[in-house]
Amino acid sequence: MMEEEISENKKGKKIWKSCSWLFFAVFFLSLGFWIGAEKEKKGQPGISEEIPLITAQMINQEKGQDSSVDFSLFWKVWDVLKEKYVDASHLDSKELLYGSIKGMLEATGDPYTDFLDPDENKQFSEDIAGKFEGIGAELGVKGGILTVIAPLEDSPAEKAGLMAGDKIIKIDEETAAEISIDEAVAKIRGSKGTQVKLTIFRNGDVDSREVTVTRDIISVKSVKFEMKEDNIAYFKIVQFGEETDREFSVAVAEAFSSGAKKMILDVRNNPGGYLDIAVDMASRMIPKGDVVVIEENSRGEQKKIFSKGRDILSHMESVVLINVGSASASEILAGALKENRDNVTIVGETSYGKGSVQEFVNFPQGTAAKITVSKWLTPRGEQISEKGIQPDVEVELSYEDFENDRDPQLDKALEILKNEE
Repeated sequence: MMEEEISENKKGKKIWKSCSWLFFAVFFLSLGFWIGAEKEKKGQPGISEEIPLITAQMINQEKGQDSSVDFSLFWKVWDVLKEKYVDASHLDSKELLYGSIKGMLEATGDPYTDFLDPDENKQFSEDIAGKFEGIGAELGVKGGILTVIAPLEDSPAEKAGLMAGDKIIKIDEETAAEISIDEAVAKIRGSKGTQVKLTIFRNGDVDSREVTVTRDIISVKSVKFEMKEDNIAYFKIVQFGEETDREFSVAVAEAFSSGAKKMILDVRNNPGGYLDIAVDMASRMIPKGDVVVIEENSRGEQKKIFSKGRDILSHMESVVLINVGSASASEILAGALKENRDNVTIVGETSYGKGSVQEFVNFPQGTAAKITVSKWLTPRGEQISEKGIQPDVEVELSYEDFENDRDPQLDKALEILKNEE
């Protein structure tokens, strides 16, 4: 799970650093630290025909696999399992196949190379598109208790009466005390028209109360815009999805019409998304021809990806906010701005350090795989894997800050820009 990845790779950090990514909506489950090399691979050879699972046991090595591998071992184990397993009648051949493929990709040792079964693939596609089914509320953990950070405007959660700060005690009669944030999200999320009963405790109440929420289709904007004092435009980028560049373009137009002179780009807790969307957005903020990112394949060959020439923002004094939850596409954008412009300051904490690119490949039966195909480097050729993007001004956001609704990182960004003439 993501919290495990962060805590393992960021040992020695404060507790808040390993859990700051928890500002995810209930509907925004396990997007993960992924960045797609392409949105879709069409016309893939050799994967268009479905093979019935029961008759698929004649798979051979005619496609050039390593001849030292005897695939008959797989089928021998398969047959023994079917014959001897105590609940053999309950075995599902399709689940066994999917599990085998998952195990094969896990054996690479790369946490970003993964197989998605039909349900996971559908959910992933919905997440990255920014439209899914659920209740529409952000969850976090305060004081060790699952807490509603904020219901989305006009969402089922808001209509049912959930409020920011509500402590979730039970989910459909199951205690929420011993489950992870991901498990809570999975239990609360569900199909349109279905209901989930939440037992909550609200500050000021003597007893807990029950709130029943009817799930619906949730559409989430991945770009949030707000004008701050002193003509400072604030852009919060939640993810790099299919609509992000369009939404960013609309927000930029609104910022200019509001008299924006400076800007803050907030990619904290943004786990990534599509590479081409990150490049499109960078192209609005750095001059044409500047390098956005460098891809390096397994042979050490490098490919530079350049700005597309739609720059309208590079003249603005800017601050980019990052933290340990900023990964993948967020790091690409932050690195591109940091190394191509002199009027950009990076504020916050060192980013996650996810420096690889995954290609998304669709397979039969509604399945898909994410395969790591290359590593990425900053425009100056710096590796990001494990190291992350370093802030120019380091400002921590403590758990105490979170508990008291303080944001010293944003405060520092505003201070820097207000002091710039």
